[in-house]
Amino acid sequence: MNISRIVITGAPASAKTEFIERLKAMPEFGKFRFFEELARKLLAENSSGRNNPEEFHRRIYEAQTKRESELGERPFITDRGTLDAFAFHPESINLIGTTFEREYRRYSAVMHLGTAATLGEKFYARDDIRTDSIEEALKIEKALGKIWSGHDSYNYIAAEIEIEQKFSKFMALLRGLINK
Repeated sequence: MNISRIVITGAPASAKTEFIERLKAMPEFGKFRFFEELARKLLAENSSGRNNPEEFHRRIYEAQTKRESELGERPFITDRGTLDAFAFHPESINLIGTTFEREYRRYSAVMHLGTAATLGEKFYARDDIRTDSIEEALKIEKALGKIWSGHDSYNYIAAEIEIEQKFSKFMALLRGLINK
């Protein structure tokens, strides 16, 4: 199996960005292109995106599919995939005119990182962009699992009190997938 297009997903405070930054520094992942999370980038540029979720998720979808297509066959690792928006706003899938099956085919593996919200308030940090409450983060966690679990190579890594334990499990699973 050629694992070349990998989604790293998870609810807020799941360590997606941190883990991707670590991967970028590892020579064994030098052949991969890395994509940042579009929602965070777009909200940082203009926080009014939250006011019109349909338009916001359409913009994310179009930008995500464009940057993936521009790579041709080059491998990538992306902070969130095209289906993530539908966990936040399920109605968007009909507006965009796609299906789960079509979107699953875009990716060879999905790594779902569990949110620190499952560990409680002490481990869950919010900021200007991450405004979700613990309860909201847990709903997103469940929705992401529901949306992505139909993918043939869906992998879940639970939250850990010690981030290094979670990263170690993540790396073992990722290396196993890539080296199949």
